[in-house]
Amino acid sequence: MNSIELKIENNIAKVTLNRPETFNSFNREMALKLQNTLDSCENNDEVRAIILTGNGKAFCAGQDLKEVTSPELNPGFRKILEEHYNPIVQRIRSIEKPIIAAVNGVAAGAGANIALACDIVIASEAASFIQAFSKIGLIPDSAGTFFLPRLIGFQKASALMMLGDKVTADQAEGLGMLYKVFSVDTFEEESMKLAIKVAQMPTKALGLTKRLLNQSMVNTLDQQLEIESDLQIEAAESNDYAEGVNAFIEKRKPVFKGN
Repeated sequence: MNSIELKIENNIAKVTLNRPETFNSFNREMALKLQNTLDSCENNDEVRAIILTGNGKAFCAGQDLKEVTSPELNPGFRKILEEHYNPIVQRIRSIEKPIIAAVNGVAAGAGANIALACDIVIASEAASFIQAFSKIGLIPDSAGTFFLPRLIGFQKASALMMLGDKVTADQAEGLGMLYKVFSVDTFEEESMKLAIKVAQMPTKALGLTKRLLNQSMVNTLDQQLEIESDLQIEAAESNDYAEGVNAFIEKRKPVFKGN
């Protein structure tokens, strides 16, 4: 069984974590395969949006603890972080295509933080988010300490990370942790509708927007204004900008090509 499933259709790459028997927890093989799959999506011009989701009842339960407690299989925490999770998060943020985390079930530990690193996070009503690290004496990783305080504020993030409280999908939406919650029955359909909408938008402009958001994490106001100017000029030279302006003047729906 493939630990990562990839289906490309309608300019959308649907990437599915596929170890349902372990609630899609990561082992080394799945982590490396996810990196390779994201690379292939980045380099495929047909792909204009990416959905990351899970198979079965869970989105991702984080690290497979059987791997780290096995004398034969345990790669060690440094290798797990530097070769598994950190490169996944770095790819999610560096790929200049929109990545949607479609959280279908529990997202715990690294699984939660990988979801929160995505551009748009949606969730099924059955989903939940748990910063589970403190429950086993560890600290949050996979950029959780970077993204979560920025999403929901320092105090809430600190409490969730220290206490390891379970957050329901509705609570997560209320906190600003995610974009929207959908019913279990409509979740897959709504996920695809959102992905289709995003894939039909001006992909280059969305990629440049993503680059700006990344820079906003570290830039001063003056630095951000300067890079906005540079990237707006780049966006204005795109075919999609010309199409958008023409469509506006002609009072029709634009047909963006993503370049």
